[in-house]
Amino acid sequence: MLENSVWKQYNSENSFREMLVKYCKVDSLNLIEDDKELYGALKAKLTKKELRLFAMDSAGVDDLKMKEEFSCGDEELRQAKFKLYKKLKQDKVRSYLVASSGDE
Repeated sequence: MLENSVWKQYNSENSFREMLVKYCKVDSLNLIEDDKELYGALKAKLTKKELRLFAMDSAGVDDLKMKEEFSCGDEELRQAKFKLYKKLKQDKVRSYLVASSGDE
C-alpha cells in the first residue's frame, strides 16, 4: 500500500496511524479506517515540507540530517517542528482525520 509515499522513504512500517494518535490526541478507533484514505487526508492538511518533517521526525532521523534536508538552522528546525505538532493538535485538522459517515 503506500510504497512510494514520503512516509515509506523514512519509515519501514505504515506506523503513521500510531503517530497521529500520539500527536493529534485522538482515539485510533475514531480515525479513518483505510490507511490509504487516512494518509490522503494527512497529505491534504499538511504541506509537503510538513509531511516530510513528520515522516523524518517520526522515524527518528537525526536533527543534523533534517537541517541539511530543509536547509535550515537549529532554531528554524525547532520552530518548524513546533508548528507541525501544533497544527496536528488543531480541531480542524483532527476533525478532518476522523472517520466521517461518508459526507465528503
